[in-house]
Amino acid sequence: MTEAVRTAEAPAAATRPAPRPATGTRAEPAARRDAFFDNAKYLAIVLVAVGHAWEPLRDDSRAVTALYTLVYAFHMPAFIVISGYFSRTFDASPGRIKRLVTGVAVPYVVFETAYTLFTRWSDGEPDRPISLLDPLYLTWFLAALFVWRLTTPFWRSVRWPLPLALAVAMLATLSPDIGDDLDLQRTLQFLPYFVLGLSLRPEHFRWVRRRAVRLLAVPVFAGALVAAYWLAPRFEYAWLFHRSSAERFGVPAWYGPLMTLALFGCSLLLVACFLAWVPGRATWFTALGSGTLYGYLLHGFVVQAANHWHWSRAGWAREPYGAVVVTLVAAAVVTLLCTAPVRRVFRCVMEPRMDWAFRRSGVQTAAPRR
Repeated sequence: MTEAVRTAEAPAAATRPAPRPATGTRAEPAARRDAFFDNAKYLAIVLVAVGHAWEPLRDDSRAVTALYTLVYAFHMPAFIVISGYFSRTFDASPGRIKRLVTGVAVPYVVFETAYTLFTRWSDGEPDRPISLLDPLYLTWFLAALFVWRLTTPFWRSVRWPLPLALAVAMLATLSPDIGDDLDLQRTLQFLPYFVLGLSLRPEHFRWVRRRAVRLLAVPVFAGALVAAYWLAPRFEYAWLFHRSSAERFGVPAWYGPLMTLALFGCSLLLVACFLAWVPGRATWFTALGSGTLYGYLLHGFVVQAANHWHWSRAGWAREPYGAVVVTLVAAAVVTLLCTAPVRRVFRCVMEPRMDWAFRRSGVQTAAPRR
């Protein structure tokens, strides 16, 4: 999820500083950061963790299923839109490529390996192979972000990028033969959100944060929650994962393109509501927004371990108060994982410098001679 979000990393006053690269870059000085985007990233990563905590409780509670469906309709699209927004300056220059490798590719390799080894224990699969081409669990986002970022110059050069990206996503739902390599099905189906982010400008975010929009977001979100509750026993929420073709759902192929457009419209409406409520001022959690990639990748180990011990089978977890407790614990855990001490420990694999692996630029090489 990520940072991949500003890892996947968001809009403020007209004098806003130049955009930062989305994911996998080292934290910029505080003066250059935008509190709005850091707030949005933190709140979105909390929703990601809470959604994962709700997964084992869906079958026993229609209310939890409704909340789960609602959150999954917009939390990853929000991350991806923000990631696209901060990828606008990606030009495949040596410096950008270095940041892409050290901030996205290296964490992908490290955590793909770590998750595979961990799930050998948690899932009882000692023979599970390590495959860097088949993203496991949360690492799909890093693989997708790597592909999206590399294609940024193309999307910035074509005349109608968003319609073209939507066409690609719609065609992907018609193709059950798209393999698991780099989770390409999900990469293509989520592509329009990234391309939309590339097309946005600061004024778009200022518009969505107007008071009238914030007020209008209340009935919209309330209506969406009611709709999610009604749809809970009728809708296959796996559509929201965007990782399968229409054929895999046992429906005619033409359902796929229609569902792609419908979900894109609904998700963008909810993303706008979410962003409208994100505070634009500095808050107690603003600083945590620079560590969302850490929270995203590390909380998966906590979830996997908790599921290994079957916490959801406990009687209290099936009670209404149990869902509240689980929600609070998930939010607290991912918050802790975004803090500075945790980031210091894991920075060597999340944001390695790796100067030894890259050529120095001409300016750097010439300086010693001068």
